[in-house]
Amino acid sequence: MAEIISIATAEPAYQHLQADICKFMQASYQLDASESRKLKFLYDHSGINTRYSIIADYNAALAVHDFIPLQKDHPFPDLEQRMEIFEREALSLSIESINKCINGVINAKAITHLITVSCTGMSAPGLDLQIMQSLELPSTIFRTSINFMGCYAAIHGLKLAKMICDSTPNSNVIVVATELCTLHFQQAFSEDNAASSLLFADGSAAVLISNCISSKKAITLKDFYAQVEDKGQTDMAWKLSSKGFLMTLSSYIPQLIEADVEQLIVNALAKNNLQFSDITHWCIHPGGKRILDLVQRKMKLSDDHLKHSRKVLFNHGNMSSPTVLYVLKEIMEATSQDNATILGMAFGPGLTMETFTAVKRS
Repeated sequence: MAEIISIATAEPAYQHLQADICKFMQASYQLDASESRKLKFLYDHSGINTRYSIIADYNAALAVHDFIPLQKDHPFPDLEQRMEIFEREALSLSIESINKCINGVINAKAITHLITVSCTGMSAPGLDLQIMQSLELPSTIFRTSINFMGCYAAIHGLKLAKMICDSTPNSNVIVVATELCTLHFQQAFSEDNAASSLLFADGSAAVLISNCISSKKAITLKDFYAQVEDKGQTDMAWKLSSKGFLMTLSSYIPQLIEADVEQLIVNALAKNNLQFSDITHWCIHPGGKRILDLVQRKMKLSDDHLKHSRKVLFNHGNMSSPTVLYVLKEIMEATSQDNATILGMAFGPGLTMETFTAVKRS
């Protein structure tokens, strides 16, 4: 049996108000009065209040910007510079979330499997080896990395952790998802770049999944179901370039999700012999306010059903892969003494739609 024993999160030092980020974007993109008003309208209706970044530059009040030059003729950070920051900063954020996750539960030496998740930075040796060395884990530890899958990747991490727990006795699996999305800000003003800079933020989440620890707060992972909708393949994409990672984020994504989400949920429930009425908690990845609104309307969900997703969006924005784990952490804390049947869902490039089901019995 694969049980989620604990979830912990960690954020970078720099917390920015969405209103301040908007002012910074208006200046950085050098928008005229009309375009500035349009951008402000989008920020005001984003459902986001604050976001975290590993860099300070997203605050318009700063006199000096070290990472993102406001002058068009100044050189912009290249991929190498961005990856240098990722290698330095992703490790400390990951270690913080892991230590908080295992604190009071197990010693780091008891970790048997390590799964790292990220789509905003890659290197070899990579984050998995850095964590292994920093925590002084055995050099023989099972470790693997889930890279470049986007917002749904943490669900793949949970899926792999369940496979390990189902097949290997005495397993304590750590899944750590760490993203530094704001490293990939692009200088050119476009619909895709504006949408990315409106939504994305930085953060880390670590999950301990075990088949040998007893906890009254534990959530049991039951099953997973995924669908890929090819018609959305070009509407959400994430590619490397010399300027950093480039996001394609079409305005049609919410409509694509709305068209397919009901059948996705019907299929996921049928696979687990569940009815719609059996679901007590909805762990929906807050990819954006429009996505949450459309899912809520399509599935006839109450405000209470999506309160955890909206809370995470409000306080953190979209951090890509850790975000759904932030929502699951909220649900886990809210149901610490209660029974729960949870349906989780996240969306990413492809267009890929991933789900998981989990239960808690008091």
